[in-house]
Amino acid sequence: MAEMKRILFYTNQFFGQIGGEEFAYQTPFVEEGKRGNANAFAPSIKGGEIVATIVCGDNYFVENKEVCLEFIKEQVEQWKPDILIAGPAFNAGRFGIACCEVCKFVQGTYGIPSVTGLYWENPGVEMYKADCYIMEVGKSAATIRKAIPLITGFVNKLISGEKLGTPKQEHYYPKGQRVNVFHEKNGAQRAAEMLVKKLKGEPYDTELEISVYEKVAPAAPVADLSKTKIALCTTGGIVPLGNPDHMYAATAKFWKKYDLAGKEDLTGFESVHAGYDPVYANESPDRVAPYKILKMLEKEGVVGEVYPYLLTTTGNSTSVADATKFGQEMAEDLLAAGVQAAVLTST
Repeated sequence: MAEMKRILFYTNQFFGQIGGEEFAYQTPFVEEGKRGNANAFAPSIKGGEIVATIVCGDNYFVENKEVCLEFIKEQVEQWKPDILIAGPAFNAGRFGIACCEVCKFVQGTYGIPSVTGLYWENPGVEMYKADCYIMEVGKSAATIRKAIPLITGFVNKLISGEKLGTPKQEHYYPKGQRVNVFHEKNGAQRAAEMLVKKLKGEPYDTELEISVYEKVAPAAPVADLSKTKIALCTTGGIVPLGNPDHMYAATAKFWKKYDLAGKEDLTGFESVHAGYDPVYANESPDRVAPYKILKMLEKEGVVGEVYPYLLTTTGNSTSVADATKFGQEMAEDLLAAGVQAAVLTST
């Protein structure tokens, strides 16, 4: 009888049955055997067993990555897994980043196959798809019934040593690797057949995927700045000192509007952005969100009026869906206030 493969499982505070957002700063710990959603995966795994489950809070991981990876290192060396499963994280940005970081570290450092599952809009897909196996799963945990057989089926192939199919066949995001395959028909014949199918409106599979990006029509130029009401928006994570509204350092889920009436600059603000070194931003937040400059231009008559509020969020790893939602909400706020133009700064 073949020896059972050892599987290490990684999950977050929610799926690890610790709690919700209020436990997002849970420090990492390990429990022998299965915990939380690991129990849902175990019955479908053939030839392998989950020997231990690691649980870590999403916020804690994002803000203490090196500490967490050192903990992961200790667990890998203790439990000696043959495979790692993380998540799945669906469209949860912080959880997705954590899962991918763990998979990248374990696979890159130890050569241990590592598998997670993300929705296509999760920022972790573009950031890490070349580093580990990221399975194509649904948007929310409501789709976990479909995610489990998809992930365990792939893991079972890794356990048995069965030859893996293409990313499309196995339902994982392409890792950017080219593999030579033999076809009965040459490229010219295949291309002609695809063209005929396309002209007929029939389904076909291309062999060369082309990225498609949303096109946004640029706004009309401002006719006269001296008569224009201008707002300042930023994705640089600029918030009042102490971060009273608990703005996320990455994968933001909301934006905030702060009153700047009577202020000439952003003294009393700081950066909570985890995607760049905030030292210089904290010395002078106007380096990221130049409210001071806008107020100077207002006094000089270069701009008509500066909207006395800062609209802010953290762009670091925020999903396309959330960013689109933020933009729409900000635009509605500015239009209602009679703002005619906005300056959007990043990092």
